[in-house]
Amino acid sequence: MIIDISWEEESISPEERESLTDLLNQGVQEAIRRSDGPEEAEVSLVLINDERIHELNLEYRGVDRPTDVLSFALQEEVEEEPDIVAEDDMLGDILISVERAREQAKEYGHSFEREIIYLAVHGTLHLLGYDHEEETDKQEMRSKEEEVMSRLKLERV
Repeated sequence: MIIDISWEEESISPEERESLTDLLNQGVQEAIRRSDGPEEAEVSLVLINDERIHELNLEYRGVDRPTDVLSFALQEEVEEEPDIVAEDDMLGDILISVERAREQAKEYGHSFEREIIYLAVHGTLHLLGYDHEEETDKQEMRSKEEEVMSRLKLERV
């Protein structure tokens, strides 16, 4: 698997980047494995600030506020043509607001590390087709998230 991580948010120190890189890779890979995703999957993970994610949230979702994570899947199923096979295993892009992750970590009473890894896992599951619009889908996605976080020893406290 190839996980390409870009650090556009400057508030993350080199030490934090180093410790987070391995966990981000593990989180994304574990989410793909636990969801029977492609073995040779590729994901782009970009850590950005609230201002940038706000712009993207407005542009692509029509929502005029920052959010914690955005996922842009490249391998969406098309109902009219279900037999289309993608030429590669590039799943898509995940963008995470570092500012939102820090705020949510404080709000939920756990570490920044746990929150940012959770958001990467959450975004990866969206790339793989999971969503949380309907209650049964939400339960399935939450269960998968907690399974991955448990494997990484980053459970909720």
